[in-house]
Amino acid sequence: MSINPSNPSDDVLTFLAERHLASLTLVRADGTPHVTPVGFSYEPETRTARIITWSASLKARLTTAAPLAAAVCQVDGGRWLTLSGTARCTDDPTISADAVARYAARYRQPKERDDRVVIEIEVDRIMGRA
Repeated sequence: MSINPSNPSDDVLTFLAERHLASLTLVRADGTPHVTPVGFSYEPETRTARIITWSASLKARLTTAAPLAAAVCQVDGGRWLTLSGTARCTDDPTISADAVARYAARYRQPKERDDRVVIEIEVDRIMGRA
């Protein structure tokens, strides 16, 4: 089921605020998928999903090289959502602080890292059933 990312229902927003891990899928240069478990936050006003990570991680390196198609998917029984769009990596301290605060609200306070970066996905499509 396709969901308008500009106007998600309350059920979708509730599901995106609950504590669920997800999988992030990116495509390596050789065409093979890179899938990794992540925590993420979603900001519906800007249609942005954010994943905090460290600069040496493969997901960070893949999205630093160039903007990249990405999907983040969370599943809970029969409920699932996939958010897809274009991912970019940033080390901007303001974006990082916001992403850390949103992560802490959804999951727990992450450990401090000097090499923290944020992968931002500009969500242009949401599919699923919340």
